[in-house]
This record gives sequence, structure tokens and C-alpha cells, in this order.
Amino acid sequence: MAKRAVKQERAVRTREALVQAGAEVFGELGFAGASVSKIADRAGLTLGAMYFHFKSKEELAREIVLAQPERVKPPRDSEGLQHALDITLTWAYGLADDAVLYAGARLVLEQDQFGAAEENSHRQWTDILASDLRTAQARREVRKTADADALARLIVNACTGAQMHSSIESGRADLPQRIEEMWRIVLPSIAVPSAVARMEFGQDRGTRD
Repeated sequence: MAKRAVKQERAVRTREALVQAGAEVFGELGFAGASVSKIADRAGLTLGAMYFHFKSKEELAREIVLAQPERVKPPRDSEGLQHALDITLTWAYGLADDAVLYAGARLVLEQDQFGAAEENSHRQWTDILASDLRTAQARREVRKTADADALARLIVNACTGAQMHSSIESGRADLPQRIEEMWRIVLPSIAVPSAVARMEFGQDRGTRD
């Protein structure tokens, strides 16, 4: 049993190393420029180890993209409208130092090269935000007449566009500020005034101490 546990732990570490290396290579070179040999070399592993865990670079790219929500955990407890805001701020701040999030932001723009229709990253984020917005409606924060799904799509599209422009203009240094700006414009049109007044912004909503 002890040997099995050690073997399983080693396999987990190897897979994590491949995901990290893949994220770094995809982030630097994009999907087309990356190769399984470059990823294996970056991880310090053999091609055999790479193919044991991932059948192709397409499979690894899909894992990186679909793992994005698991890596975006707001540092403060919240729900409803504040949680939707916190999710986007945590994502924006995380892109600066998380190679997997950075790679995901780049790969999502190239997803037609490796992603299946049912594995759409935009849809993932839309579902998460729509759930938060429906909770916000139940808490009487967001107007009942608001279309939660349409709003979620709008926010995801705005965040995607913001990170593209921020990448070009500041290397994503101002991305959190762009996300805050987006929310400050959107909130008065979807939320009741008392909820707007309660919303908290700032770095402490998106990064841990």
C-alpha cells in the first residue's frame, strides 16, 4: 500500500509538472508554436512521461483551459453580486503571476485549433457568472427584469476584450483597473442602488494577503 501511495503521488507530481510546463510554453509560444518535445523538455521529463499523461498537446491545452475556474478562488468569502465581481478581479490579478491562467487567456483565443464545441471556456465562465447573478437576483441585488445569462455573456466578453487590450497596451499591468472600470459602468444599470453602494473593489478583493 505504501509503494502504491508513493507511485500515485509521483504520478500526480509528474502531471502537475507537465501542466505547469505546458502553460509556460503555450503562454510564450501559443498553441501553434508549442510542441510536445518543448513541453517535456521544459518539465525535465521524457516524451514517454508526456504521452503517459497526455495523448497530445491538444489534450494538455484543453486541460489548461478547462482548469481555469479551479484556479480562480477569491480570497474573501462572498456570494451573489459581490462574488461575481470578486471572481473577475481574482482572475485579473492572477494573470500576472499564474502561468496556467496566463496560458489559458492566450489559448482561449486559439481554442478552435484544439477545443471541442462542448469544451468552450467562454461558456464555462458564463455559467459561473450567470449562477452568481441569479443568486444576486434572489438576494434582491440585481433587478428581476435583468437577463442573467445575457449579462454573464456580456461580462465574459468584456473581460476577454479587456485582457486583450491590456496585454497590448500594458502587458496586462492595468487589467484589474480595466475590470473595475467595466463593473462601475455596468453596475448602475443592472443592480439596485443599495447593492451598488455595498460593492467592494480593490486589490484585497482579488489577491490573498
